[in-house]
Amino acid sequence: MIYLKTAQEIDAIRQSCRIVAEVLALVGSQVRPGVSTLELDRMAEEYIRSRGATPAFKGYGHNEENLFPATLCTSIDAVVVHGIPGERKLAEGEIIGIDVGVKHKGFFGDAARTFTVGRVSPEKARLLKITEESLGKGIAQAVAGHTVGDVSWAIQKHVESHGFSVVRDLTGHGVGRELHEEPAVPNFGKPGSGDRLEAGMTLAIEPMVNMGSWKVRIASDGWTVLAEDGKPSAHFEHTVAVGPDAAEILTR
Repeated sequence: MIYLKTAQEIDAIRQSCRIVAEVLALVGSQVRPGVSTLELDRMAEEYIRSRGATPAFKGYGHNEENLFPATLCTSIDAVVVHGIPGERKLAEGEIIGIDVGVKHKGFFGDAARTFTVGRVSPEKARLLKITEESLGKGIAQAVAGHTVGDVSWAIQKHVESHGFSVVRDLTGHGVGRELHEEPAVPNFGKPGSGDRLEAGMTLAIEPMVNMGSWKVRIASDGWTVLAEDGKPSAHFEHTVAVGPDAAEILTR
């Protein structure tokens, strides 16, 4: 079931999203060669808790024996999403997708951004640019009266027109009182298809874009999603509120 939020509920989600945006700004400012992903994770958790909120990802999962162990998802190069922070240090020329969720006063916010580690190749820089642009194209379609498919197609069209591919095994999602709510928001689809959007819907729109094939595999840890061909992948995400004329980006 899709839940429409009241103005009061959207304001509560907005507060969670503000913390998410602050975390991404803080952690992103520390991305550089020699920094470990575990250092970034600890910094993020400390900040979230200092704001009276809790990390949404830590302890998340459906398998009680393998819950997600960290605050951030840190996904380097060919890791698409859900990379687990550790002692691994960042190296010049890599890209790292950082995804963070926050729960504050019963409501969730969720966003992601891919950062460059020092100077990167022109092709990696172009991958980030097109992925972020595709997020903007999708958000522009998140208007009452449009459909989920309109959002999906806008993302897919932009990505594929530049020679990249959208991951098809993972989607965006509704977000609010739960971290993952209906509807699913794929990054590929047909215009006019899927659920009709209404004012009061809150969505996490998140293109995951591969430099090569869209195909992915899951690592032995049960979480880390990798590009099957080993080529780099980028991930950008915002939580938005669907409005009558435009979407409001809550995690800006």
